[in-house]
Amino acid sequence: MKIDGSEKILPSYRAMDELLHAGEREAQSRFGVDGIWNVHNLNAMFHETISVGLAKYIEGLPFFFLATSNAQGECDCSYRGCEFNASGKQLPLLRVLDANTVIFPDYRGNNLFNSFGNILVNPHVGMLFIDFQTITRVRLNGHAEILENRTKYIDIWPLAQRYVRVTAKQIYGNCKARIPRMKLVPPSDSDFQDG
Repeated sequence: MKIDGSEKILPSYRAMDELLHAGEREAQSRFGVDGIWNVHNLNAMFHETISVGLAKYIEGLPFFFLATSNAQGECDCSYRGCEFNASGKQLPLLRVLDANTVIFPDYRGNNLFNSFGNILVNPHVGMLFIDFQTITRVRLNGHAEILENRTKYIDIWPLAQRYVRVTAKQIYGNCKARIPRMKLVPPSDSDFQDG
């Protein structure tokens, strides 16, 4: 069986044009790294499912960054962090529901709804997880859906206003280059006050 980057040989094996879009391939060519990535290495790097180990890892992080864009492709990036209950216990950042799905809560904020407005017109999202203590980062790209039933996950996130369910389409780790090592400081009482 011929393997030239355009044929699939296994159900989960993807062709080059499924892994990199035309702009990525053009940038690689323009900037002199055309051919540095072969279809085998890309298939090994880009995953479509969330492993058990990765699920445990991202569920344990205190924050991530969420990238969205509107219908015209104009981008926005927001910080999503853990909330704390009345006794100061940290609530989960997110939950991995299955190998393809994550869900995270939305808490009261500035009421601009930048991310949610974008999701309503363009469900493509990017989630960037960075652990500054272990200098590790992971990206999860997928399709988002807003769940408005406030009570659906109230047992996990009693302070949530609504939830976002993301169906993963592409998951991959990045190198540690240029990630500063930082230590998290436990929150103080004043950190729990709005304003």
